Amino acid sequence: MVKRVKKTKKTKKLGHRTFGRGNVKNRRGSGNRGGFGKAGFWKHEKTAWLKDKEEFLKQRKGFVSKREKLPSINLYHIQRMIERGEVEREGDVYKYRFEGKLLGTGELDYPVVIEVISASNRAREKVQKAGGKVVEIGK
Repeated sequence: MVKRVKKTKKTKKLGHRTFGRGNVKNRRGSGNRGGFGKAGFWKHEKTAWLKDKEEFLKQRKGFVSKREKLPSINLYHIQRMIERGEVEREGDVYKYRFEGKLLGTGELDYPVVIEVISASNRAREKVQKAGGKVVEIGK
């Protein structure tokens, strides 16, 4: 059975050399568009709605996360604070509270009870290995 195709502007131009795009020379390279990228940008129609050239070029594009980012601290920061005497000691264990996320870069030499909102698995392992523990607090 023969399938009928609706005649559109595109089908009318099929088979023609230029396909409705003007001279063949216009299709070479980027000549018909004014160049690659933003070449010729200020000579064309977009300048009418632009108020400030610099403001437009400095625009940030893409996805912006609306999730709140927690402040973070690494184990080596806590180690340094203990050595300087900035962390209080309760009995044989140091106690430190931080409202953010604990990350596992560095090592601990002392048993520390660390109160944080969240912690990475690696940080938990290292704190337990040193004889301390990680306690999660509510946000």
